Amino acid sequence: MLKLLPILLAIAYALLMYRFSMWRTKQELDSRSSPLSDPELKGITDRMAAALGLERIKVHIYDVDPVNGLAAPDGRIFLTRGFYEKFKSGAVTGEEIASVIAHELGHVALGHAKRRMIDFSGQNAIRVALSAVLGRFIPGLGIWIANMLTSLLAARLSRQDEYEADAYASALLVKAGIGTGPQKSLFRKLPKLTGAGGGAPVWLASHPATDDRIAAIEANEARWRAAMN
Repeated sequence: MLKLLPILLAIAYALLMYRFSMWRTKQELDSRSSPLSDPELKGITDRMAAALGLERIKVHIYDVDPVNGLAAPDGRIFLTRGFYEKFKSGAVTGEEIASVIAHELGHVALGHAKRRMIDFSGQNAIRVALSAVLGRFIPGLGIWIANMLTSLLAARLSRQDEYEADAYASALLVKAGIGTGPQKSLFRKLPKLTGAGGGAPVWLASHPATDDRIAAIEANEARWRAAMN
């Protein structure tokens, strides 16, 4: 039991820190956000709401400049002010904005926030265990290797969540009569919109590469068409 104590403490610490992060995120979003009120976007999101059997889809504007969308741990959907301004300037279309909202709805519907809490605590436990084992055989480098391995695991799990949310969004966009065209065109625009360069190697990135995401969407479409024939 004593041998497991460091791992149990690591799990407890990770859960505590995740809960604190959720609380801090909620406070930040509450203080710097407001409901989205845009007639054009409402018309498009109402089509998605009808496809889901909902009266409407609530979206909030998070008043920060970076271009992003996010699903809060409490299930609320946010677009950043920077993203909304790209829409207002014509850099992105309403349908492309809808694809972002659909993607974030996917994270909520698939329970990714809860899964991330479990993953985070598990990764912290793995980091502690690996550090203890590798530290005995590779003094000085053991902790670095343990951190690298758990980072690789975290990135892989994050990419899997993104693929799943993309698939959910594709299905919703097709059902709403919007189609996946805006989803794919937005992915091609994102590097320029966000100012992101080459970034980290794919195996360390939290999001899949653009071409891989588009290929996955098209593979899903092909599979759905085959199932309907």
